[in-house]
Amino acid sequence: MDKKIYRDKVLIKKRMFIILIGLIVVFTYLVSRLAYLMVSKGPNYEKVAVDQWTSEVKISAKRGRILDRNGNELAISANVYRVDLDLNTLRHTMEDKKLPVETVASKLGEALEMDAVEVAKIINKKFPNGLPYGSATLKRRIEKPMADKVRDLKISGVIVSADTKRYYPNNNFLAHVLGHTNSDGKGLTGVEMQYDKILSGKPGKRIAEMDNTRSRELPYVISEFTKPEDGKDVILTIDEMIQHFCEKAADQALSDNKAKAVSIIAMDPNSGEILAMVNKPDYNPNDPWVKGKTSDELQAMWRNRAVNDTFEPGSIFKVITAASAMEENVVSESDKYNCTGAVVVGKRTIHCAKRSGHGVQSFPDIIKNSCNVGFAEVGKKLGKEKLYSYIQKFGFGQKTGVDLPGEAKGIVKKAENMSDVDLATISFGQANTVSTMQYLAAFNAVANGGKWIRPHVLKEVAHYDEGNNKEVTDSKFDNYGEKTVLDGKTAATLRTYLERVVSEGGGQRAFIEGYHIGGKTGTAQKVINGRYGEGKYISSFAAMAPIDKPKITLLVSIDEPDPTNYYAGQISAPVAQQVLNDIFNYLAFKADASSEKIAESLKKDIMIPEIRGMKKGEALKLLKEKGLDYKIDASGDYIVDISPKPGYTVKEGSKIVLYTGSTSNYNKVVVVPSVKGYSIERASQLLNSIGLKIEYSGNGLIFEQSRKEGEEVQKGTTVYVKLDEVGD
Repeated sequence: MDKKIYRDKVLIKKRMFIILIGLIVVFTYLVSRLAYLMVSKGPNYEKVAVDQWTSEVKISAKRGRILDRNGNELAISANVYRVDLDLNTLRHTMEDKKLPVETVASKLGEALEMDAVEVAKIINKKFPNGLPYGSATLKRRIEKPMADKVRDLKISGVIVSADTKRYYPNNNFLAHVLGHTNSDGKGLTGVEMQYDKILSGKPGKRIAEMDNTRSRELPYVISEFTKPEDGKDVILTIDEMIQHFCEKAADQALSDNKAKAVSIIAMDPNSGEILAMVNKPDYNPNDPWVKGKTSDELQAMWRNRAVNDTFEPGSIFKVITAASAMEENVVSESDKYNCTGAVVVGKRTIHCAKRSGHGVQSFPDIIKNSCNVGFAEVGKKLGKEKLYSYIQKFGFGQKTGVDLPGEAKGIVKKAENMSDVDLATISFGQANTVSTMQYLAAFNAVANGGKWIRPHVLKEVAHYDEGNNKEVTDSKFDNYGEKTVLDGKTAATLRTYLERVVSEGGGQRAFIEGYHIGGKTGTAQKVINGRYGEGKYISSFAAMAPIDKPKITLLVSIDEPDPTNYYAGQISAPVAQQVLNDIFNYLAFKADASSEKIAESLKKDIMIPEIRGMKKGEALKLLKEKGLDYKIDASGDYIVDISPKPGYTVKEGSKIVLYTGSTSNYNKVVVVPSVKGYSIERASQLLNSIGLKIEYSGNGLIFEQSRKEGEEVQKGTTVYVKLDEVGD
């Protein structure tokens, strides 16, 4: 064979082989690419394709209602409207009618009070791969007049449909418990957040196929439609009337005491049901985003302080120490404690609230007198390990599990980390921190006979059956976490000691004639940046009633009251009295005394003001402001005398006899009022108002005065008083 021919054949074979290899490589690449597109990217392209030839609009479910235990509506969903864009149809409309995006965006922006630039961005929205969206939501929760403006534009592809908006009929009422939702209707705080899945239901959707040539809905193609599943109703343990009583009292306490904040919780100790919970100041869930407030300020405003914040409890914790010591039989009613005003523990001197000391007391007396020295001794008898074990049993240092978001655990020192000083101070309410909710859950165990029960706001979940025209219960709260922490006899005995606190001790201003109320005061200095803040206190009062078998427990906490009058017995106990009286009347609690006696005991004590020398009109106006009635026996222009004399204390509504004359001259005799238990600032103001002077020695509250109550003296007389830290 010719060499040239052979060489050509070999070359042809090589070329064919190379071409074959090339074809195989190309074929392999194409197969691989096709497999990648079909298997890996297929679902994405399918989604984009579906978006191109279908129009999908989500249909929101109606959010369930939030009701109180008696069926009163606390949060509802009102009927409003939404605007969605079928972008495929809208693009065809703009193309058909030669409408620029800017024109459509301007018209929609004007109707919806939106920025036209933002509307244009939504219309032009694209996927990451550059393909346009098939649908988009333009604006939700608009009122009918705005919806009508959009309809009047008659732009094909712009869909106006029904929507719902969350509405709170009572505005600020129960704000921190209810919480609020965001613009999409999702719960952000409170019950709205805790039970969002139950309330929100499941959204539906509508999918319509489009003509791929004209991008219009196909009238002969059945759209896929999934009906929304409305949310269920959440029925709370809250009683709207009891909540109203607590709201009213908290508002008054905040104002009267110039306080930073006030919290009140009312509970049924036998079930753990929260009947009322209020924090003041609060906010309006209908308008939670207050203009001008920063994100941190808004979060602070929305914060449920009764659940989310902790504090050193002070003397209210003595209830827990007493219960623990009684349960362990390390104390008895006949035990004697000698309080000289201070006790040395280790190298530290621990002072009693009453610096001059309480003297020799029995165990019930140290509870009644809130004696720190006595409780330091009780803590020593109990011991670190036992005290710590009961602190745990009562639920401190751990979440109660209350069904509200953001619960705080508090800080509790373990037994191995306690010094002797810690043991003493923890025994009377310092060093450890608790939340208001945590404390009341523990206090309930004393009230109900020894059982710790989880506090909760959910009573049941229900839905409205339209067919049968009635509310149907789906589930009830059953997560009680019940455990026994005290013997029933121990709890019953301790309750009798707590009744003495109200009838004889520091909680006397919570006393109501004819009712048996037990309670404990606590005035704790606040810890700020690791140190006790000067003049900053939390004043608390815990109460239960009736004492033989309590049906109601209450905790009043006043944060940073006016530092001139901060003792809990003076400011928190009266708030509890007001709330308890309202609750007793509402729940028809039986009383030992007649209604007239009860009403009289609840009237405010009013000191008769100095109105002599004043013109008749001014004097009568002042008496009216004080809530006093009057009788005038002459027709002069000036008040020249009054009976009883200025300084005398009478009940609100009492009738005062006035004597008038033609000149402003009058008798300068006044009656010395009692200023015992007052701060020096308040006593000075009171005595000065009727023309008396005051001089004092000591610190704290007045426990002794040189002139007796009711003594008649001349104006300008000096009253000498002695002050002492007389307890909380």
